[in-house]
Amino acid sequence: MAQLLAASRRQAGLTQTEAAARIGVSQSRVSSLETDASALTLAQLLALCGAYGLQLQMLDKNQPVAEPAPIIEW
Repeated sequence: MAQLLAASRRQAGLTQTEAAARIGVSQSRVSSLETDASALTLAQLLALCGAYGLQLQMLDKNQPVAEPAPIIEW
């Protein structure tokens, strides 16, 4: 998770300082989450997803997964 957070932040074109400002934590907190995400709260995860332009999905593991619709970009 930590590596995914760091890669997503870079993909969004944000520094740790900019990401921290968007979610209301310190730069050192973002840095620590990108090193060890074990203390990541759900609220912080959702805030980071929003800041990084990510979508968090939950699926029922007991239901069959349909093939996702293709993403078409113009």
